[in-house]
Amino acid sequence: MEFPKIHFQKAHFLISAPDIRHLDKHLPTESGIEVAFAGRSNAGKSSALNRLTRQKSLARTSKTPGRTQLINVFEVEKGKRLIDLPGYGFAKVPLEMKLKWQKSLGEYLQNRESLKGLVVLMDIRHPFKDLDQQLIYWAIDADIPVLALLTKADKLKSGARKATLLKMRAEAKNFEGDVQVELFSSLKGIGVDVLERKIAHWYALDDQAQVIESESQANEAL
Repeated sequence: MEFPKIHFQKAHFLISAPDIRHLDKHLPTESGIEVAFAGRSNAGKSSALNRLTRQKSLARTSKTPGRTQLINVFEVEKGKRLIDLPGYGFAKVPLEMKLKWQKSLGEYLQNRESLKGLVVLMDIRHPFKDLDQQLIYWAIDADIPVLALLTKADKLKSGARKATLLKMRAEAKNFEGDVQVELFSSLKGIGVDVLERKIAHWYALDDQAQVIESESQANEAL
């Protein structure tokens, strides 16, 4: 199935917010559609966003894990947004800060009505850690589909990549939800086309829902 082409290279920074309450003040939850990116602090989330948008510094990258401490919003097209969620895991920050980030993630996933898809990034050498699984279960509970990307896939040889992918796809069935697992490498471009199609799919589904709702309202008015 073909979806309208999304010009990801037009993405630009919109706002940052420390939590969902501040986000709701600027962007009402019922407006537009959002696809969020989340992952451990060293999973390559910022690099993936930059590769997707063909921009070198749209999302800040750093050799120091945990730099993303806010919910960062990028607009691709009017009403279509990418959300860079706070990293979690190995960041050398106080426990209180880690718990605050974790709470912020949970609130966003469970309460943000405009969220239509979640991209979870995991280092292919360390996939489905406890926090990754918790994040995915949050999404499933909120009826949010998940694309799990095994990042830094270029770090493994072809055979090992394929074996890991098959194993993780089998494990993903245990979530009993809409969880798709794919390989990804920001450096080599592996999986970028899959990521583009998936986000375009989520955007298109929301467009279709709006058309159906408009037609329904029109019929009721007759």
